[in-house]
Amino acid sequence: MAHSDGHGAKTGECGDTVEMFIKKGTDSIIEQVLFDIRGCRNTHASANAVAVLAEGKKIEAAWEITPEAVIDLLETLPPDHFHCAELAVGAFYLALADCRNQHES
Repeated sequence: MAHSDGHGAKTGECGDTVEMFIKKGTDSIIEQVLFDIRGCRNTHASANAVAVLAEGKKIEAAWEITPEAVIDLLETLPPDHFHCAELAVGAFYLALADCRNQHES
């Protein structure tokens, strides 16, 4: 995403990589979350779930998104792929931190 307000990337032990981009609108509302995945369909589904959970939330409220919330939203994520939800949320947290750091200076 060109001119994102926050960016984070994380690679898991499985080798999958999630890259998250946040665009915020007025009142610190997350307007859009885009992602790039190099990994399996479960990682893709998890990143998409993070985007669904985050868009429309205030930046500070988005810190409450957890891997468990992603797993609950997906309903069918196999237990041996719960790490995909952790990876997606971890990349998202890095993007949130980057957004905070960019706008504190």
